[in-house]
Formats: sequence, structure tokens, C-alpha cells
Amino acid sequence: MKEAIEKTKIVHIALAGNPNTGKSTIFNALTGAHQHVGNWPGVTVEKKVGDFHYKNKEFEITDLPGTYGLTAYSIDERIARDFLIESKPDVTVIVMDSTNLERNLYLAISVLELGRKIVLDLNMNDIAEHKGIKIDTEKIGKILNCPVVKTDAFHKIGLEELKAAILKATTFSSSQKELEFFVDYSEDVEIEISKIEKMLKSESIYPKRFLATRLLEGDPEIVHYLRQTSREFVVEEAMHVGRHLEKNFGYDMETWMIERRYNFIRGLLKESVKREKRSIKLNTSDKIDRVLTNKFLGIPIFLAVMWATFEITFSVGGWFANYIDAFFGWFAEVVTAGMDVIQAPMWLISFLTNGLIAGVGTVLVFLPNIMILFLAIAILEDSGYMARAAFVMDKLMHAIGLHGKSFIPMIIGFGCNVPAIMSTRTLSSEKDRILTILINPFMSCSARLPIYILFTSIFFKSNQGTIVFSLYFLGIAVAILSAKILKPIFFKHETAPLIMELPPYRLPTVKTSLIHTWERASAFLKKAGTVIVAGVVLVWFLASFPISTEYASQQTLIGHLGMFLAPIFKPAGFGFWQAAVALFFGVIAKETVVGTMGTLFGGESKLATILPQYFAPLSAYSFMIMSLLYIPCIARV
Repeated sequence: MKEAIEKTKIVHIALAGNPNTGKSTIFNALTGAHQHVGNWPGVTVEKKVGDFHYKNKEFEITDLPGTYGLTAYSIDERIARDFLIESKPDVTVIVMDSTNLERNLYLAISVLELGRKIVLDLNMNDIAEHKGIKIDTEKIGKILNCPVVKTDAFHKIGLEELKAAILKATTFSSSQKELEFFVDYSEDVEIEISKIEKMLKSESIYPKRFLATRLLEGDPEIVHYLRQTSREFVVEEAMHVGRHLEKNFGYDMETWMIERRYNFIRGLLKESVKREKRSIKLNTSDKIDRVLTNKFLGIPIFLAVMWATFEITFSVGGWFANYIDAFFGWFAEVVTAGMDVIQAPMWLISFLTNGLIAGVGTVLVFLPNIMILFLAIAILEDSGYMARAAFVMDKLMHAIGLHGKSFIPMIIGFGCNVPAIMSTRTLSSEKDRILTILINPFMSCSARLPIYILFTSIFFKSNQGTIVFSLYFLGIAVAILSAKILKPIFFKHETAPLIMELPPYRLPTVKTSLIHTWERASAFLKKAGTVIVAGVVLVWFLASFPISTEYASQQTLIGHLGMFLAPIFKPAGFGFWQAAVALFFGVIAKETVVGTMGTLFGGESKLATILPQYFAPLSAYSFMIMSLLYIPCIARV
């Protein structure tokens, strides 16, 4: 029998770190299935919270957005900073890339200056050892007065040691000497820091030294905080002192303070890190990058990879789709026969077969294609290639006036434009965020994929992948053109250079790739069970009334709606009312375009014979372009 867990105070853990240090992998390894996802209050930024038990104690762990320090430039960095300051977690675990400790330690130094208990998790230790980097964790721990452990989250090595270190950190009292830490900013600066500390008197949220140092370097958040708490005189004095020191040093105080922290870090690493002298040679990642990020080959390779992805999506997914289509056809016949036996009314039979089964079934037929596409994208992301794609596209992004990081939301938009729009929060400039949001709906999301699959399987059987690839490429081209037009009119400013981490190449695990695929596919299924069901039920209702008319005829309510809208689409080559109605309901959700056609024409199996009566190949391609470029779905709006 398992030992009962003591009902004591829950230990609150914050998980912080630079982007691409394996922080999320550590979080998943510690919490397993005991986690939930929501949004941080007031913003559409994902919040992950989980828990685990160790040595009869319960730990709640919050995975903070990636950040490089406690000076907030983006929404993500502000969230991480505010949580560490206001929530005051019992322990903050700083996850670091063991191969780049100098940059990663800056965040750890900042949190230590804040007076928080920390545990240093030197992750990716396997890569560091492969590069001949020897790290003395005991010496680092002794200098910084905190537990230090090595982990390899990818292979689940060192997790028990990490848990033990977290438990050890919780035993430190805030009054103990272990938590005392400061960086020497030079004699002149230290004198001024002491004066400012005395002016601050009592302080509950921030340590006085932290406030004094941040005031001297002009941290806007700290300046705002002190002004809000009626301590304008302290701000003015600090600014006066800062200007005086800047004249003496010859450059600004922010640079001085940052450089002194890095001097401390370099001294620490000199004492605790040794590098084996090895002949300089390219590692595997470098060799691959020489090809994949080549300035001439990078973009053609990316386009080839995406084309191959679509070819696999249709060649493999089409085989499964045929069986699903046959199942729904058989299921409709079984339901009809069963309803006839119990002498059910005709409206109920029509509702079940023409409405639910035909409408929803028409969309679910394409689930295999969508899952294969999501699996391919998950593999590209987990392998590290998608980060290279953003790097390769950086020059093109700057040519049209966008930040290089804007390409990442554009890639995410291939899955769904809603999280893609949310992901623009990582762009530091508000103008870059707005412009990226405006052009993102032109990315071909997975909701449009059923439309593409339906029409290409009927009109372009021999080159499905190439046709769909052209639509994805067209969406990117229109987005680029829109950015080119909008940027000089509304967003006249220089674009910041791209600074991002290129994670090492990893062989994606089957489990991780399948989890990512299922997360995205389940979202599609949830939409099929809610929004699409509601949509096809509404379409069926409008296609069934007045009762005296034939189902889905021009005389029904939906027929009248379609006849009103049809002239708008006639110049595009599909001016019949069913197409107009499908596009109208597609504003609710793009999958509803296919669901509406399935409901009006009696299911996916009948569409293959009916649609060629209304469309030619050219007008079918025109319809797909209209589905790509017209009004986005309600969720995106």
C-alpha cells in the first residue's frame, strides 16, 4: 500500500529559463498527465500548471514563458517577471542549456538578485559532454549558494536528482545566509546603491537592493512601480545619480550594470567549467545546417519539404479516407433501414441521414489526411527544422518589412490561424504584431484542407499534392503582398534584426510526435462535434422548410438565401446557389463549407458525381482560391 501523502502546504515551483532550453520537456517529465492548460489572467497566453509528489510532499509547478532576463520587452517576458515577483514561488527552477551557460546564467543571476530561492538545472548535459564541456556543479552551487543538478530531459536522466534538489531548496529559510547574493557593481556604484536603499526604507514586494540597481539602470517597470507608490523623489534622485555616473563612465548605466553581471558570470565559469581541447570540426548539426540554411539552397529545400509533405498527406491519407467514406455510406443505409422498421417520420430520417451523417461524415472523411499533415509538421518541429525555416526566411521577411520571427506564426497558421495569431506575442514590436496578425488569415489552415481535398480528389486526381501546394504557396504570396502594401502606409519603422535560438537537431520520438498529432487532431474532432454539427443542423433545417417543398431545393429557405447571394460569385465561375450558401456558412468555420455541400447533396459519396455537373476544373480551382482568401472564420475575426 502506498504511503499516504501528508496534507501539508503545497510547495509552489516556478519553472523558468531561456527559450529552447528543454524547459517544456522538463515540465512534462515532472508532471506527466497531472497538468492542465489555461490562459494567464487578462491575456491569451498559454499557462501550464502541473503537480507531482516526492518524499510525501506535494509540489505544484508552473511553466513560465521563455525569457532571457527580468527586464520585460514582450508579453511573455512580462508574464514571467510578474509571476516571479508577485506570486513569490517557494522555489524557482532555472532550466539552462549546458552548452551555453554564459547566456543562460544571466537569468539565474537576475532571479538571485530578486532574493528568490533557486535550483539550477543544467539541461542538455549529454550534448555538453559530447562537446567536451566539463561542468563542476559543486563549485557553481557553492559560489551561487543554491542546488545545481545536471539533467538530460530528452532521455529522462537526472530527474530524481532534480526533485531532490527542489526539496532541498524548500528547506532554506528566507533569513538564512544561503540566500544572500549580490554582484559587485564597482565602488562608486555601490555607494550610490546604498544611498538609494536607505531612501527606500521598508519594502514588501522587491528587495531594496534589487530596486536600487534596477532604478540606476532605468528599468521602466521599476520606475513606474515607484511612481505609482508615491516615491517620485527616489526616482528623480536615482536618475540624477545615474546621469552623474554615466558622465564618469563614458556610457549609459544599463550597459554598465549588464556588463558587470556578465563579468561575474565569466569569472564563475572560469572557475567551474573546463573545455577539453579538441580539434575544431563541425558537429552533425553544423554539417546539416550548411545545406539546409544555405543562402541559395535554404528556400528551395523548404519548398521541396512542404511539397513532399502534401504529396505524402494525399497519397497515404486518401487510402484511409476511402474506407471512412464507405463506412459513413453504409452507416447511413443502416440508419435509414432501422428508421423504416420502426416507422420513424420522414423528417427524422432526413435529419439523421441528410443532416448529421452526411454533413459531419463529409468532414470526418478527411481526418486521416489532416492527421498525416499534423504528424509531418510535428516531426519537422520536433526535429528542429521549423526553427531553421524561420531563419532561412528571415531575409525575405525583412525585404517585405516584417520581422523574421513573423514567419513562425505564419507556419503555425498552417495548423490553425487562431493559435498563430496568439503566437505573435513573441514579437517585441506592437506594430510587427499587428501587421503579422493582419496577414496571418491568408495562411491555409487545416480547416480549409477538407475543401482542398474534396475538390482535388474530384477534379485533379493525378496531381493533388501539387495543386494543394500551389494554394498554400498562393496564401503566402498574398500575405507577403499585403504586408508590402500595408507596411509603408501604416507601419513606417525599421524592423528589428532576427535573434533566435536554433535548437540542436533531434530525432523525434514516436510518443512525442503522436501526442502533438493527437492534440491537434482532437481539436479538429471537437470542432466537428460542436461547431460543425450546429452548422449542418442549421443547414438541414433551412433546407427542409417550408415542409411543402422538396428537400434542398431552390424553393426552401436556404435556396432563397443562396439565390440572393449567388450573383456575387457568378464572375468567379460558380454562380449557383449551393456554392454561395456553402461559402456563407463557411464564415462560421471553414470545414462547414464541405459539411454544407454534403448536407445539400446527400453525403460525400454523391459529391463525386454531382459536383462535376456544376464545376469545371478551372472554376473548382477558383472556388478553392475563394475559400482561401475570403472572410476568415468567426474565431479568427
